[in-house]
Amino acid sequence: MEASQSASVSVMVFTLNEELHLPACLASVRWSDDVIVIDSFSTDGTSYICKASGVRLFCNRFEGFGTQRNWALENCAPKHEWVLILDADERVTAELAEELKQVACGGAGGVSAYRVRRRFYMWGRWLRYSSLYPTWVVRLVRQGRVRYVNRGHAETQEIDGLIGDLKHDLIDENRKGVSEWFERQNRYSSKEAEYELAGEVGRIRIGDLLSSDPLIRRAALKRIAARLPGRPLFYFLYSYVIRRGFLDGRDGLTFCLMKTIYQAMIVVKKHDLRRRRRENEASREIADLRENGSD
Repeated sequence: MEASQSASVSVMVFTLNEELHLPACLASVRWSDDVIVIDSFSTDGTSYICKASGVRLFCNRFEGFGTQRNWALENCAPKHEWVLILDADERVTAELAEELKQVACGGAGGVSAYRVRRRFYMWGRWLRYSSLYPTWVVRLVRQGRVRYVNRGHAETQEIDGLIGDLKHDLIDENRKGVSEWFERQNRYSSKEAEYELAGEVGRIRIGDLLSSDPLIRRAALKRIAARLPGRPLFYFLYSYVIRRGFLDGRDGLTFCLMKTIYQAMIVVKKHDLRRRRRENEASREIADLRENGSD
């Protein structure tokens, strides 16, 4: 789009060492006249790409996805009422860009946020089945109506108003390879293990599983998964058989196994945290007994 055709939507892109993904992401949002990058102090060429692209660049230490998004909305002064939230490995298609422009121009009534389907690519192809498509995420938000809350390694939203659905997909492509993917899953699984052990996953409600809201259904499934014995095996059967990950061929099998390993990492880390906490409690009890015995 030309500058005169810019959509009245600000774009926020969140980065950490994203010199590989960032150029394609920024190229996909040239239709916006207000692109903001919030970086977590990258050590690669991320900042140089931002300067060369003419976008606004802010840096803030990362403490959680929800915390980082709240900080950006509160401190980076988005120009427009509507803000599109992106990670650097995501791209906006031409069809989605046109839809965003129409939403911003139309006012959207009482809608305060929009969900979009995320289409995951790896090894140069769309993993339609093994990635559990469609995965819905809230990414277009109205300023002042949405607040993010950390939930494990990810985030959820508190929304003042209605949530709408966008028709066109957001592209999410991993081009960094399997080693980097596992490095991230190692960090994410630690956060998930801590979150689940803190007892914050909530109660299981049958009504949530039957909800018409895909975000509520997904959250309910995660609460069930957190309590399942044999969790990794159940995940593999769910993703590869029930959700037909086998239709993605060998790539689908590989990705389902990768996600199964991630589930196993959460289980192992929960076990490790429990054991270490018990050991610490036992050590404190022994120390207390020694201290009392010396009185």
